[in-house]
Amino acid sequence: MWRDWKRSCFSTGVPRLLAGLPHRNGALDVALTKLSLRFVLILTAGIVLTSVAPVCRAQADGIAGKYECAHVKVHGKLKACSSAQLTLKNDGRFELRGWEGEYVVSGEYVELSDKSVKSKAKLEPGYKIVFRYHGKDGIVEVTYERRLRAPGGEALS
Repeated sequence: MWRDWKRSCFSTGVPRLLAGLPHRNGALDVALTKLSLRFVLILTAGIVLTSVAPVCRAQADGIAGKYECAHVKVHGKLKACSSAQLTLKNDGRFELRGWEGEYVVSGEYVELSDKSVKSKAKLEPGYKIVFRYHGKDGIVEVTYERRLRAPGGEALS
């Protein structure tokens, strides 16, 4: 049996253990090679995506919290801020004056969206989120700052 092994090798160098097996044709070898390559690529992609997913969630957890409107700037002039509190939750959802949806952190930006509306804001150092948009009075910047302590020294969730 082992002596037959040396005599019954495929042309690709892959040995057949039993000499009595029929020879495979070249088309089948190519098809099996492509199938094996696809399987390895899909397995590798799955492993990479699984390892990257927790990193994206960690970014969302890092900015989660309650943010208050710090100031509004219209045409470069500061104005009183009357915007509602922005809440970014650990599960990737947000709340802003009755508007609820999901948020995604992408580099230095956070994108808030629901089924029909999307809004993109820039993340700045010191837990600041800055929304820039064209309003009826021109370019408007609304800056939210994260509340680190609740009024009265209570812990924030």
